[in-house]
Amino acid sequence: MAGVLVSFLALPAVGSAGMATRDAADGFKNLPADFSIQPPPERTTVYSADGQVIATFYHHNRESVRLDQVAPIMQKAVVAIEDSRFYQHGPLDMKGSARALVTNAQEGGVKQGGSTLTQQYVKNLLVESADNDKEIAEAKAPTFGRKLRELRYAVNVEKRLTKDQILQGYLNIAYFGAGAYGVQAAAQRYFSKDATELTLPEAALLAGITNSPSYYDPTVFPDHARERRNTVLYRMAELKIITKQQADQAAALPIKLHPKLPKSDCSASKVPFFCQYVKNEILGNPAFGKTQTDREHLLYRGGLTIRTTIDMKAQKAAQQALSRRPNHDRTATEAMVKPGTGEIKAMVVSRKYGANVKKGQTQLNLAADYAHGGNMGYSAGSTFKIFTLAAALDKGISPGASYPAPESTTVSGYRDCKGGGSEPWPVQNAEKSKGKSANLQTGTWESINTFYAYLEKDVGLCNAVKMAENFGMKRADGKPLQQNPAQVLGTNEIDVTHLAAAYAGFAARGQYCTPIAITEVTDSTGKKIKVPKAKCTQAVDHEIADEVTSILQGVLTRGTARGEGLGRPAAGKTGTCESFTCAVFAGYTPDLAAAVWYGSPEAPWGNRNYNVFGADIAPIWRASMLGALRGTKASSFHTPLKDFATLDQQKIPNVQGMPVQQAKKKIENAGFDVQISPRAVDSNQPANTVVYTSPSGGSQVDQNTTVMLFVSNGSGAVGANDNGTGKGKRGNGRKGKGFGWPFGGR
Repeated sequence: MAGVLVSFLALPAVGSAGMATRDAADGFKNLPADFSIQPPPERTTVYSADGQVIATFYHHNRESVRLDQVAPIMQKAVVAIEDSRFYQHGPLDMKGSARALVTNAQEGGVKQGGSTLTQQYVKNLLVESADNDKEIAEAKAPTFGRKLRELRYAVNVEKRLTKDQILQGYLNIAYFGAGAYGVQAAAQRYFSKDATELTLPEAALLAGITNSPSYYDPTVFPDHARERRNTVLYRMAELKIITKQQADQAAALPIKLHPKLPKSDCSASKVPFFCQYVKNEILGNPAFGKTQTDREHLLYRGGLTIRTTIDMKAQKAAQQALSRRPNHDRTATEAMVKPGTGEIKAMVVSRKYGANVKKGQTQLNLAADYAHGGNMGYSAGSTFKIFTLAAALDKGISPGASYPAPESTTVSGYRDCKGGGSEPWPVQNAEKSKGKSANLQTGTWESINTFYAYLEKDVGLCNAVKMAENFGMKRADGKPLQQNPAQVLGTNEIDVTHLAAAYAGFAARGQYCTPIAITEVTDSTGKKIKVPKAKCTQAVDHEIADEVTSILQGVLTRGTARGEGLGRPAAGKTGTCESFTCAVFAGYTPDLAAAVWYGSPEAPWGNRNYNVFGADIAPIWRASMLGALRGTKASSFHTPLKDFATLDQQKIPNVQGMPVQQAKKKIENAGFDVQISPRAVDSNQPANTVVYTSPSGGSQVDQNTTVMLFVSNGSGAVGANDNGTGKGKRGNGRKGKGFGWPFGGR
């Protein structure tokens, strides 16, 4: 029968209808019959950890549904207007095809339709499976070759699928205008409802659009759409699907739309910067496809269901905390990571996501590294000291070990991992230190730069850098850390996501896990796609990590961030950038770690007169952590091994206010050597009484530590450190000429 139909095309060119029939039939049978019925491209949906939809990606806005999820009246409307004999004829509708082919042959091209629903389904499948514009044009070309191919494939399809399966496929693949592909997307686009809820007037409207989606788009041409809708209604009445009265009543109604604009990509997401991170992970990771094209095809056409790590409670807490900080020309960004898992729980940038720079918007994910949509990074400040501290403890240096802590100094003798030396390093403190020396506890609590310069030399520059690398630290541009002495003060540009993950490693007792955003991916058939898991390694021994945590707890109670505790076990470290132009704070509980950065991403060193300290942004960290952990049971850190903390150590007596000789005797009785500073201190205390000691009273230090007494001259002038707290005055923001990078201790 196909041969008979095809022969009509050749009648003007051959003398014998019999020969044309035979030849056409043979040619038709020789056309390729193999036809891959692949599902049409589906939209990808991204979910938060608690199941909320946070983003969608698609090449075409489509959500395929089963036939029983489409209102029966919608099914009947489509069949009535597109192929009323669909359930009666076979692969070809002889009447319609014969009429169309004769007309087309006379016109010298395809001028009339006559395609069955099966043929239309085939055509749409060919268009959707096209990989480029050329293939799309071939699938739509008004040629006999294209029509013959559709006819041949239609025969094949009807052998493999039932009529209901073909109708279901057509309803899911057809274009309904206004960016809606498939009946479910169309129902949502025009009426904000599911396809199963469509009424007679709505079904007739949608059924009519597919004939010419642009011309009959009701959002653009409502009059055209209404006229076409009524054509469908009266065709349904003619076929006795509905009564004439039902058609009249529906036709009299105006078109009532309740449109819903589809939301796609990260600009429409509730968590746009985390969305950007997920998107870049899919597009940039070979685990999701060998080539960039493969990965784009998977994301935008694969109908994926992506489950992520984002915790909307933590996300909201971080957003609220950052919004309280006046932005001016500065930006705040924060990332939260769950210890022991690497799971990113929150990712926030204080700016709005968008391309309008004049309105302060940005599409740079300032919380992430360059590979995940971020910039080239920014200074970590003194939050980087944690790695040199861990390296010192790992080397066997006692927490009470004493090192010089002058206001400024120059240190030489550093060697990198290749054995190369460095120029002498001039370094100064951001604030006045309490004495001439400090130990691992006090030097960390007060964030003394000169102390850490000497500690790093003793630890070894290479060992300090390797410890940072053990905790996943690398430059935000993906390159290895630069090995220079100032790295201990955070000169390597990093991102807060990896910094939070590193601090989460200490919260997990030394187990570092690479940060991850995706936990599960399934394709449109429900098949799971292998997802890269967090790589967890023991970066440092448990007892070392526990001791680091014990020391960092003191930062929140006695150090630069005192008063910013959470009312539950917590540890943290402040960091300040060069000349106080940006600030960082990183901290953790056993259950959550977070890092906050505040500064100018356009000019990382910013306004030299804009003084900001790590302690200034600790309240952002505190507020976000309190919100994220609200309602959860507080966990405890592991207590460091007793021998580790007290080996050959003794607590320095508190002798503030005592006469100098009485104080000297008390400290000597505790087993320490004592020296008296030759220079008296301006103070309102009586002359010859102790103003403060170094290390300070109450510190746990090695028994061979020498304690320096600073004595009042009785002048009545109140010194910066009268109260013995070591709080002192803030630095003056000097550029540090001759002293290198003066990163702040706060």
